[in-house]
Amino acid sequence: MKKQSTPVMILAGGLGTRLREETEYRPKPMVPIGGRPIIWHIMKTYSHYGFYRFIICLGYKGNSIKNYFLNNRLEGVDFTVNTKTGAVIEHQINTEEWEVTLVDTGENAMTGSRVAQAARYVDGERFMLTYGDGLADVNIEKLYQFHTSHKKAATITGVNLVSRFGNLDVTDNQINSFAEKNTIETAWINGGFMVLEKDFLAYLSTDPSCVLEQSPFQHAATDSQLMMFKHHGFWQCMDTYREHQILEEHWAKGAPWKVWEHDTNTFTPAIKYTSPWSQKTSPARIIEAP
Repeated sequence: MKKQSTPVMILAGGLGTRLREETEYRPKPMVPIGGRPIIWHIMKTYSHYGFYRFIICLGYKGNSIKNYFLNNRLEGVDFTVNTKTGAVIEHQINTEEWEVTLVDTGENAMTGSRVAQAARYVDGERFMLTYGDGLADVNIEKLYQFHTSHKKAATITGVNLVSRFGNLDVTDNQINSFAEKNTIETAWINGGFMVLEKDFLAYLSTDPSCVLEQSPFQHAATDSQLMMFKHHGFWQCMDTYREHQILEEHWAKGAPWKVWEHDTNTFTPAIKYTSPWSQKTSPARIIEAP
C-alpha cells in the first residue's frame, strides 16, 4: 500500500471510568485485545492503508503510552543486553515503520480541546481523527476518497445503532416477531474514523471545556460542512468490561477488523557463534562479537 503523509490523530486521554476493572492502572488505549493494546490494533488498521504518521493526544496516565512507544521496537523481538554498559543488540527487526508524535493535552481536557492543542503538529491541509477505544473494518481508503470528493470541512464515519434491548414488531398488541438487540438501520451514531480539513479547527478552542461532539460539530452541521461516510460492516467500541470481553471473543475467532497480514519479524543474527570443536582449545563455548 502506498504511504500516505496525512497524519492520523488519536484521542487517548480519557479516564475510562466505565471500564475501571482495566483502567485503574493504565489508560484505556493500553487495554489489551489479544495481547496487544487496543491502540496498536487501531494503528495497524490505518497503516494497512498506508497511513503511518500518528499524533496521539495524551491525558490520563499518558506516561504509560509514552513508555509503550519508547520500547515498542523491542516488543516481540529477541535481544541481548550488556548489563554493564547498557548496550542492546537486537536480533530481529520490528516490522512497524510508524512516526508517532505524543502530545500532552491535559488530564481533564475534553475532546475538542485535545484536538485543538495537538493540531500544531498537523503539517498538511487535512488530518484523520479517531477515538482510542473503538475498532472497525472501515475501508480507510474509501473513507478518505469520499471526504476529498465532497470538499466539506469534516467527515464522520456513521455506524448503525444497536438496540440495548429486544425489538418487538407489534400489531394490535400481538407480537409478530422478537429480535434480540437488533441493529436499527435507520439510526446512525458517530463511530469515529473521521477526516477533517485544517479549516475545521476554526470551530474548536483549546479551552479544556471544548467538546468536539457538541458545539463544533453542531456548528459545522449548521454551516453544511459536516458529512457522513456510511459504514455497514463491523464496529465495536470498548466503553465497558463486557465490550472488552466481546472484542477478546472476536479476536479469538478471527477478528473482523484485522485487515492487515500476519506480522513476521525479520531475523538478523547479531552474534556469530564459533564451534569450540573446530579449534584446538578446551571444549568451552566461544562467542565472537560481530
